[in-house]
Amino acid sequence: MMNLHPTSSGPLALPCARPAERQTVVLLHASASSGRQWDALGERLRPRFDVVAIDLHGHGHQEAWSGDRAMALDDEASLVVPALKRAGAAHLIGHSYGGAVAMHVARRHPHLVRSLAVYEPVLFRLLADHEPQGTAIRAGLEAFSLIGFLMDGGCTTEAARTFVDYWSGPHAWDSLPPQLQRPVLARMASVCQQFHVVCDESLPSERLAGLTMASLCLSGSRTTAATARIAQLLQALMPAAQHLQLPGMGHMGPVTHAAAVNDQLAAFLDLHAHGTSGPR
Repeated sequence: MMNLHPTSSGPLALPCARPAERQTVVLLHASASSGRQWDALGERLRPRFDVVAIDLHGHGHQEAWSGDRAMALDDEASLVVPALKRAGAAHLIGHSYGGAVAMHVARRHPHLVRSLAVYEPVLFRLLADHEPQGTAIRAGLEAFSLIGFLMDGGCTTEAARTFVDYWSGPHAWDSLPPQLQRPVLARMASVCQQFHVVCDESLPSERLAGLTMASLCLSGSRTTAATARIAQLLQALMPAAQHLQLPGMGHMGPVTHAAAVNDQLAAFLDLHAHGTSGPR
């Protein structure tokens, strides 16, 4: 037992409290976006966390994938894992395609992920594996088949319109100002690559159930049929995770309702960040 009584050698010396460990949060964006999607969340978290917003291939400041084979989730993960290793382990947050990448990283490198939070990860292959003839997957595949056809024909603007309207509703593209349309147009080739990635690579159910880090799965009540069904599958396959449906939001909730989504993410981090040295 520690002796807290004064001695003849000097005054009482109490042990100094160790400062709380400053942990890292890594943020992954949606297709056709960039790490700047998370600027408001990053500003909110930086007083307490080190924040790293990653640009995935062909987005933001990151060059498009140019390998001699089709891009894979491991290629996106290669942009994320170094940040996790520098931190020792980090909290991982992803939206849409970024959510799919986050879940892949958590599965492949669980020792590097303190906690996992995703908003509507676009796990199309998971949906296809469970319901290959379902209406939800068919609608998504039809939309992206049209996008690919338009891109092959050089109709990039029409492809971008189809993409944005699929995720955000009719006429969403036309409502965007030109300064927001331009980056989407520039990223459409990479968007098509990303769609093939999430369709080609499976995420086995047993691997999802085996994730042991604290996990949060968010979805919107007004999202697409495909992502709504994926959210239901995740609730069944990841019973230990926290699952929340946020009212009034669609697939782009982290952008259109950033404050409300960020409230959920910040509360989740506050609950799981401190007093833990790594994944459970």
